[in-house]
Amino acid sequence: MSVERLFHAGGAPAELLLRGVHVLDPRGDLDEPADVLVRAGEIAELGAPGALAAPDGVEAIEGEGLHLFPGFVDPHVHLRTPGQEHKENLASGTAAAAAGGFCTVIAMPNTAPVVDDASVLRSLCDAAGREARVPVGFLAAVTRGLDGSELTEMAELRDGGALGFTDDGKPVVAAGMLRRALQYQRLCGGVISLHEEDPSLSGDGVMHEGGVSARLGLAGIPSISESTFVARDAAIAAYEDGRAHFQHLSCSESVTALAAWKAAGARVSGEVTPHHLTLTDEAVRSLDSRFKMNPPLRTERDRQALIDALRDGTIDCVATDHAPHARHEKEVPFEQAPMGTTGLETSFAALHTELVLPGVLSLALVVERMTAGAALYGLPTPRIAVGEPANLALVDLDASWEVGAAGYASRSENCCFHGRTLHGLVRLTVAAGVVAHRVAVEALA
Repeated sequence: MSVERLFHAGGAPAELLLRGVHVLDPRGDLDEPADVLVRAGEIAELGAPGALAAPDGVEAIEGEGLHLFPGFVDPHVHLRTPGQEHKENLASGTAAAAAGGFCTVIAMPNTAPVVDDASVLRSLCDAAGREARVPVGFLAAVTRGLDGSELTEMAELRDGGALGFTDDGKPVVAAGMLRRALQYQRLCGGVISLHEEDPSLSGDGVMHEGGVSARLGLAGIPSISESTFVARDAAIAAYEDGRAHFQHLSCSESVTALAAWKAAGARVSGEVTPHHLTLTDEAVRSLDSRFKMNPPLRTERDRQALIDALRDGTIDCVATDHAPHARHEKEVPFEQAPMGTTGLETSFAALHTELVLPGVLSLALVVERMTAGAALYGLPTPRIAVGEPANLALVDLDASWEVGAAGYASRSENCCFHGRTLHGLVRLTVAAGVVAHRVAVEALA
């Protein structure tokens, strides 16, 4: 019997005709204007621009000048439910996802209580089935309470719908504990996703250790805190033939380690965030706590290494690490503020503005990497093809907007791109065949 692993509230299946949109699906080798007909939430027909007529009851949307992509997939978000709903909840977090063009997100288990028990997982899945605007998958904890001392009942959690396991927010410090987790992972399936950090090296650091931290007088987190654990854990995964995924990579040394272990045949993968691809520790000079995250923003050399690794496939996908915090939690001195930035609403626009428009990365590559997270967790990758469920993002690449000027769909506003003008606005999102988000799209009679 198959186990359900994505949960959402659903809704009326979409009945749409998108006229004259520029369809870009890198996996389907589509990069051309087309009409796209969606019936009963499924892609029913593709045709030349102007070739398809809207059947009775189907809404026609004039899409000339707009791009249609497969819906994006975010393999790393924090929805703060249960227990921290003052920061985010399932409804607001998935509304933010829909506003960013995402058709699927995968939530981390560092909640209150931690998702380390099948009953907590079941309750969370049930809540997502009532409240989530886009499908949500859940990772369960590797260790009870994220404390690193006792494994969870991984097989039971996997049977209960967990896509995989992570102690994200904390590393699995003990190598022996990770080895046992990988042994169980081989038996029960799923993926072990790892927040890579050596606490003894990070210490009380609040930003990247380097010239900027020295000038600001702030305690730093060295890049080796991350990269040494990437190298160690990739070696353990290779030894056990386990499946490990490295979260939010931030430095060139981690890229080197990941590339080496991939070349050696280890079953490992990696993700990178839009903020690590577009910002550096120079932003921290402002002492704006929106720029405080873990891992921290690092140097321009690290940023370039991450871009190169995303381009050549060493890093497999983009993930936002959407980490909402309430205003009062962030509006404190930089050293005291919690780590984390939101990112669901700005992910594509930030990458389009900072990397695609200057010609650093191609639009097709960014779209491919923003959908690649699905396959990492055994989920179907969104496609624009006849017979596929409608998972679509309709984007106006020419539209510019100021981040935060009109507020946020998220409950929190701790976005590191706040106040920036970005180019590329999601006009419509269809997730699992249901319209999840729309703005300023003209419907034709």
